[in-house]
Amino acid sequence: MFDFLKKIIQKKDKPPQKPKKVQAKEKKPAPQKPKKVQAKEKKPAPQKPKKVQAKEKKPAPQKPKKVQAKEKKPAPQKPKKVQAKEKKPAPQKPKKVQAKEKKFFYDELEMILLTADVGISATTMLIEETKEKVKKDKVTDPLELKKILKGCLVELLKKIEQPLNIDNSGPFVMMIVGVNGAGKTTTIGKLTKIFQSQNKKVLIAAGDTFRAAAVEQLSVWGERNNTQVIAQQNGDPSAVIFDAVNSAKSKNIDIVLADTAGRLPTQKNLIDEITKIKRVITKCHSVAPQEVMLVIDANTGQNAINQLKIFNDALNVTGLIITKLDGTAKGGIVAAIAKDQPTPLRYVGVGEKIDDLKVFNAEDYVEGMIE
Repeated sequence: MFDFLKKIIQKKDKPPQKPKKVQAKEKKPAPQKPKKVQAKEKKPAPQKPKKVQAKEKKPAPQKPKKVQAKEKKPAPQKPKKVQAKEKKPAPQKPKKVQAKEKKFFYDELEMILLTADVGISATTMLIEETKEKVKKDKVTDPLELKKILKGCLVELLKKIEQPLNIDNSGPFVMMIVGVNGAGKTTTIGKLTKIFQSQNKKVLIAAGDTFRAAAVEQLSVWGERNNTQVIAQQNGDPSAVIFDAVNSAKSKNIDIVLADTAGRLPTQKNLIDEITKIKRVITKCHSVAPQEVMLVIDANTGQNAINQLKIFNDALNVTGLIITKLDGTAKGGIVAAIAKDQPTPLRYVGVGEKIDDLKVFNAEDYVEGMIE
């Protein structure tokens, strides 16, 4: 009986052993789990950042190194090739530019000459002469080209640079002819001043009887220069000039300036009339007129060539005066005359004052024409 109870008691006592095992089991894993978790957490925590840092550090320097290496290699190669290409054509380009500059310069010179009324014939000749000298002297400087052109133009104008020579077969009769408005009457007043400065006695014949103001205008110039003026209102021009020449012969006058009426070259009846005046002068004085001076307005342009041809055929023009060069006219017509109809150019008018009539000088004229 007691033995049986002992066994029961023993069986009852066994279950409390289980919680001991559970507690033991629970106690064992409890500290182990946190230890393992902590261990696991601690281990990967430092490992992961190390690996990330390592990965980031490794590609970071590698990538820029490769990029820099790639950039450095082509960088010096490209400029070397470009520089090599630029250096070869560099000396060739200026040659082409110089050729273009020369062509442009010739075109510009041609335009300047044509707009200055030099004319096609004279312009072509001057450009060709300039090109020949440039080729001969191997000139490359554009400034030198301009000097060469000026030299060619001076050489051309020297042919007509012939100052007036007054001989002693007095009186020296000078017929002043030209178209309407060329400046004949004003030129006579200026010529009077020039000749008086050379100690010459001057007499003016007012042969322009068609224009009412012509006689009055000449009278004003006569008063300014203290010179006698022979005039007749509504008289015959030939008769007026005839009387003036006879008066000059009797008074030992050195120079007679005979004004004539302006007339267009197309008016044949007026051209015939002026030839009559010349014949009358010759009857009065066998060697007169010693000078037939044609006055040309610089603004006339190429029409001046036609004027010169017609007056020359009728009167045998011996000298020219170019007026009104103080305006917009460049005076290139002088070069055209020298080329197509060479006639001595005596004076040029550069203003309205009494001293503004100058003896023609080719070099000074070219300098003023091409600045």
